[in-house]
Amino acid sequence: MSKNSSLQVMQERDMHKVVVGQRIMRIVSQFFLYLFLFAIAFIILFPFYWMIISSVKNLDEYLLTIPTLFPREFDFLNYAEAFNTANLGRLFGNTVFVGVVSTLLSLVITILSAFAFARLEFKGKNAMFAALLATMMIPGELFTITNYQTVNDFGWLNLNEYGFTVLIVPFLVSVFYIYLLKQNFMQIPNELYLAAKVDGTSDLKYLWKVMIPLALPTLISITILKMMGSWNTYVWPNLVADNEKYWLVTNGLRKFNVTVDNRPDTPVQMAAVAIVSAPLFMVFLFLRKYIMKGVSRSGIKG
Repeated sequence: MSKNSSLQVMQERDMHKVVVGQRIMRIVSQFFLYLFLFAIAFIILFPFYWMIISSVKNLDEYLLTIPTLFPREFDFLNYAEAFNTANLGRLFGNTVFVGVVSTLLSLVITILSAFAFARLEFKGKNAMFAALLATMMIPGELFTITNYQTVNDFGWLNLNEYGFTVLIVPFLVSVFYIYLLKQNFMQIPNELYLAAKVDGTSDLKYLWKVMIPLALPTLISITILKMMGSWNTYVWPNLVADNEKYWLVTNGLRKFNVTVDNRPDTPVQMAAVAIVSAPLFMVFLFLRKYIMKGVSRSGIKG
């Protein structure tokens, strides 16, 4: 065998070792990556699994010293008892009403504000928008304190007179949603707006006919996020809604308590939580692509 042939064979062997080494490293890295993802998924999903299996256990099994990871017997009557005892029908109705009304009003405010900052020219626009963005740095607890003082000064804490007003009005404006939609509006070519103005189209007509249809994915995302936020809100309803007639699902469940022989009936409580959580799971399963699509379309152009 010639010297060149031996050198070529050695090079091929070295190359083979490099390829094998890279393949092994890729397999090892993929293994640890999936192991890490599995561990994170387990940490996140196990509480939901525990909630579901606990909701179909009887109280005696739930109180066993060594907990069972799978029910010995399924007791689906916990769900019927939870729905009736916790008055979930009223809680669902109140929450849907507050969520729908607040979402519609918030969409109107968000669309008009985003359009003004994206297309209209007026003195102090940039300074005003910067001031709005600065409020995103303020902790939400401070807004809760100031909003409570404001609604107290207005007398809205009298629920018998103002009803759901105190639950809807204080959080209609979202700076994040305005910023999100403004970024999407700015992706629409300004030439369309100038051409519409030449044709005598009003700003509101241009907004309704052109900008809203083009920004529909972002508007869908905002609608879903706002509804989910209304569904999950706890601190504010628990602070101002002291009348059972105006409880939402969050503070209603917090005050829901059922006992058996002076012992908390935790399986029934778990069933109530599972019922309330089900709509959010459905929203995530079927609408997550719209949320991601709307958010991604809003982050291309600054």
